[in-house]
Amino acid sequence: MSLKRLIVITALAALAMPGAAHHAVAQTQASPMTRPSQPPPRYARPRIEINPRPLLYRRCIDWYELQYRPSGTVLYPQMRCWWVRG
Repeated sequence: MSLKRLIVITALAALAMPGAAHHAVAQTQASPMTRPSQPPPRYARPRIEINPRPLLYRRCIDWYELQYRPSGTVLYPQMRCWWVRG
């Protein structure tokens, strides 16, 4: 094994060690008597639904009407709508 390859392997091993050491220190600092923090319990807020009767609604009538066009007579749909108190 060449000296250059040995130096590269040693450098990579040295770079990997501080991360592992930090992880090991973090595990040893947590005592077994303390509980890990848990998020507060989630609860569903009561849902209030209000469905008032509609004050107005649309009433429509429809029919077919003959329309005279240059290409010939066409049966054309018509519709008329208005608002009604409900």
